[in-house]
Amino acid sequence: MRTTVEFDADTTRAIEALRRERGMGVSEAVNELVRRGLLAQPARPPFRQRTASLGVGIDVSSVADALEVLDGPTSR
Repeated sequence: MRTTVEFDADTTRAIEALRRERGMGVSEAVNELVRRGLLAQPARPPFRQRTASLGVGIDVSSVADALEVLDGPTSR
């Protein structure tokens, strides 16, 4: 059974370029390009940390002092 498939111009150029480069047939070239497409990872947007102002200005150079400001003084 034969199936007819029509390719867009850019796809045809990619198939022909791969055929010339590797000396392969149309089916082999199409399968190779399809496999590449299946393995390609979609582009992800860069990670961006969202922040919000808490209205608290503390010095975090000392963890103990920062915790005391946030939690309140500890009883001893």
